[in-house]
Amino acid sequence: MTATDVHRLAAGTAGHTVDITGQGPARPTPWAPLRVTAAEIAETVEHLSRGARPDNGRRAAALVHPESTTGRSFSPGVEVVVEVLLPGESTTPVRRNSSLVQIGVEGTGSVEVGRTSLTMGARDVVTVPSMRPHRFANPSDRRWVRLSYSNAPLLDFLGTHYVEQLDSAWSPGVPLDGPIDMDESAEVADRGSAPDHEISPTGARLRGYEYLVDIEPVPNQPLHWPYETARGLMAQTLGDGRRTIMALYNTATERRQGATNSFFVTLSRIPSGLKARAEGPGHRHSSVAINYHVEGTGYSVVDGQRIEFGPGDLLLSAPSWREHAHYPSESGLTVYTVQDHPQHIGMESLIWQEDLDGPIFALGLEKGQTGYTAPRNWDD
Repeated sequence: MTATDVHRLAAGTAGHTVDITGQGPARPTPWAPLRVTAAEIAETVEHLSRGARPDNGRRAAALVHPESTTGRSFSPGVEVVVEVLLPGESTTPVRRNSSLVQIGVEGTGSVEVGRTSLTMGARDVVTVPSMRPHRFANPSDRRWVRLSYSNAPLLDFLGTHYVEQLDSAWSPGVPLDGPIDMDESAEVADRGSAPDHEISPTGARLRGYEYLVDIEPVPNQPLHWPYETARGLMAQTLGDGRRTIMALYNTATERRQGATNSFFVTLSRIPSGLKARAEGPGHRHSSVAINYHVEGTGYSVVDGQRIEFGPGDLLLSAPSWREHAHYPSESGLTVYTVQDHPQHIGMESLIWQEDLDGPIFALGLEKGQTGYTAPRNWDD
């Protein structure tokens, strides 16, 4: 870039313009895959378990990718944190505009969100919606360990991540349990009295500002997926006709198919006895995938790089738009996968290519990928 390519804006500002005339299209810039071993997580848990209880009660360590520019993220838009509570400990209540997915690793504890209290065991999944006051408590006589996923890095990049520590004596409000009925005859500046005009044959509308500042709320409650119940609904033996992968669905996410409006979570369970299959082409998508391997061994191939995995390993197995495929061993496989699908669906940026010589689908905007019901013929 030459000196003439950059022009300062008005006096008194630090902004500038950059001449991009004739530049080619942008290319995805995915991070490298990354494995955090079960041993490394266990070492982190032991480190967090030592020492006095911190003032806010939160014993936590972020798992950080070497390419992170913020020093906090596991993938560009996802933070993964190891959280520990010793017996009798609890965290100071907070509320934050990032949403949370919790996966139990060891022990049990209580997730308190508003007026809801959920008992979470090892391998269970619990969600905490945005801006709901919450705290975690361990009333048991054993250490409680969990993985906490959030979209905090994306909000940090936007400069909009809000976290508020609440008084320890906070009083939960009444949760929303349904749509609010609006009295359209009321003389008040809200959605019930705002103008709404169709102004062209294309369907374009001109609406009152009230539709933005008084958006119709969608009830979004904290949810709990008990592992043993979910596991029991999936394949138990090879060829039994049950699914080997299922999504943990929250109805509040509607067509975004998420466990939260940011995260899609799947449970995969491939029974033991699987015959090894030959390596072949993988697939790719714009969303990232982070696998927490509960049981089983095998390996993933990400853009030609082979990465072994075992029980307790955490793997950034699908950085955005990198080709990837997974190869379980005869031991079978149980794995939770967290992906930022819903976020991409909301931004209309979720692209998917199942066959690298085939079409690229814009999922949610056109007919999507069909033709497999996952097991993806694992038992063939």
